[in-house]
Amino acid sequence: MPLIRFFVQEGRSAEATRTMLDAAHQVVVDVFGVPQRDRYQIVSEHKPGQMILEDTGLGFERDPSEQVLVQVFTSPRAQEAKLAFYDQLAAKLQDVCGLDPKNLMISIFENTQADWSFGFGRAQYVTGELG
Repeated sequence: MPLIRFFVQEGRSAEATRTMLDAAHQVVVDVFGVPQRDRYQIVSEHKPGQMILEDTGLGFERDPSEQVLVQVFTSPRAQEAKLAFYDQLAAKLQDVCGLDPKNLMISIFENTQADWSFGFGRAQYVTGELG
């Protein structure tokens, strides 16, 4: 059920974007244990100069044309799962997309089951329609 937003600089091909999304979804399935068809992803493309992702004082430079910001909206996850997600997503995107891990920034936002409606104006977790 995580909703994942990808912020990237415009210019990736549709195939490269799909490869990135597929890789990220596999990590979500593997790490968070969600069903295969529990997939919610949005890509926002930005013109050069519209994304500024600095290093927070860690001493490295990102490639502005390659940087990717991933925001994950999800029900609460254990710290170990979050750390595994960060690690495995960076490794998977490097492996299948060639994304240098220094160009990847990830942020997880937690919410509750009452914060999700998957359609029909109902909170399916709360109503019992989803387990």
